[in-house]
Amino acid sequence: MTGPTTRTRRRAALAAIAATTVAATTLSGGTAQAAPLPVPQDINGDGYGDVVVPAPHATVNGLDWAGAVVVLYGSAQGVSAAKRAVITQASPGVPGAAEAGDAFGASSAVADLDKDGFADVVIGSPYEKVGSANAAGAATVLWGSKNGLVSGATLPTVVEPDGQAGRDVAAWSGPDGTQVLVVNNGTTTQLTGPFTRTGGVASSYLHDGTGWMRSAAYGDVNGDKAADRVFVNGRMGGLSGGYAFVNYTNEAHPWAHRMQGGDGLTSVVGDVNGDGYGDLVLGDPDEPGTVEGLWGHTGGAVHVWFGSAKGVAYDKDPMIIHQDTAGVPGGGERYDAFGASVAVADLNRDGAAEIIVGTPGEAIGGKGNAGGVIVVPGRRTGQLGAGSYAFNQDTAGVPGAIETGDQFGATVTAGDLNRDGRPDLVVGAAWENDQGAVWVLPGGASAPAYSSSASFGPAGLGLPWASGMLLGGDLQQ
Repeated sequence: MTGPTTRTRRRAALAAIAATTVAATTLSGGTAQAAPLPVPQDINGDGYGDVVVPAPHATVNGLDWAGAVVVLYGSAQGVSAAKRAVITQASPGVPGAAEAGDAFGASSAVADLDKDGFADVVIGSPYEKVGSANAAGAATVLWGSKNGLVSGATLPTVVEPDGQAGRDVAAWSGPDGTQVLVVNNGTTTQLTGPFTRTGGVASSYLHDGTGWMRSAAYGDVNGDKAADRVFVNGRMGGLSGGYAFVNYTNEAHPWAHRMQGGDGLTSVVGDVNGDGYGDLVLGDPDEPGTVEGLWGHTGGAVHVWFGSAKGVAYDKDPMIIHQDTAGVPGGGERYDAFGASVAVADLNRDGAAEIIVGTPGEAIGGKGNAGGVIVVPGRRTGQLGAGSYAFNQDTAGVPGAIETGDQFGATVTAGDLNRDGRPDLVVGAAWENDQGAVWVLPGGASAPAYSSSASFGPAGLGLPWASGMLLGGDLQQ
C-alpha cells in the first residue's frame, strides 16, 4: 500500500509527466481496445474471451521495471490463475530483450490484425532504448494462436530520444480492415494492414498536429462499421485534462475535429443510448482548471458526446456526469478521480450500455485513495445517472478489504469470459499491497455477481515481489 504522503508526492510527479494508458470498447462492428486493461477477446481460439493484465513495472530476471503482461485464459468457469501465461521480453518468441526500465506492458490493445481468427495483442514499451535513442519506445505485436502468444514482431514507430512511442496503443479489426495507433510524446503513428507476421504494414501515416499526446482509441460513431479514431491530449494548462479529437488528419485544421465543451484523459466508444451508434465517453478525473463545469468538476467527471449517422457533433457540448449528478452515489470531493478509468458494456442487456467508471482516489470509510467503481446505467433518452450503483472492496462478496492507497478502480474493462452472454467486469487496483492486483466480477442477471468474484495478486500469478509493479495497470502513470 502507498501512504497518503507518498501518494501526494506521486500525484504531483504524475501531473508533470502525464504519461498514460486507456481502456476502450466499441460496437460489434469492430474492435477498439486500448490499454491498460483491454476488452477481453479470444486469443487462443477456444471460444472464450481472455484477459490481458499488465504489470509494466514487474521485475524480470532481476531487472527492475522491465515489465510483463499476464494472460488469464477464459473458460466455461471464467478465468483462473491455473490457466495463465506470463509474458515478458525474455519469453520465447517475443522480440527484443528484457531491460531495466522498459515498462513493457505500459499499454496494450487487442484485435485480430492478421484476420486468422485469433486475437492478437499489441504491447507498448514507452521507455525502450532503440539504438542510441534512450526512451524512444517501441510497440510489439504478439500473434494469437491455439497455443496462445508464442511469436511476435516489432511494429514500425517514430524513433527519437524520449519519444516514448507506445505510451498508448490502440488496435482495430473490422470489415474495413485492420489498423493500429501508436502514441508517443507529440505524434501518433497510424499503421494500416494487412499486417505481416514480420511486422510489415500496408501503409503508415503520422498524425503530428494535435500536440502533446496522451492516448488514442478506436470506435464506430456513425454506424458504418469502419474505424473512427479518437486522440486525447495530455494535460493542458487551464484545463482539467486534454482535448479530444475524432478522425483528425494533418490535412484539416485541428479545431475542425476537436470536441468542444469538455476535456479529459481517458476515452472509450460504446452505445450508451442504444440507438446503434457508438458514443464517445471521455473520463476527466482531474480537478477543474480555470472553469468549473464543462472543463471539469470537483472530484472528476465523465463527458459523453452521442454518435449518429453523421458521427459525433464536434461543436456540441457533451452530457456531463459526476458524483453530484442526480442518481450517482457519493458526492464530488477533491481527488476522488472519478473518470480515471472508463469502460462501456451492456451489463443488464437492455440494449443501452452501462458506463463503468473508476474512482481510484475515493476515500472509503475514512481511508484515502482506497478507491471504488461506479456503474452508470445507459438509457435511451434523458440525463444519465439515474439508477447508478457503486462497489468497492467493502462490498459483500468482493474479495479483500479497503485499505489506504489501494486505488481500486484505477483500471476497468468488461467482456464475456465464460460465454454465458453476460459481460464480466475486470477491475485493477494499482497499489494493492504496494504491488497491484486485479478482480474479476462475473456478470449477473442485471449487475455484477459479487459473491462469485475472484482476485489475483502477483504471487498467485507467478510474478516476483516488486514494489510498485502496477499489476493491473495505472491510468495515472
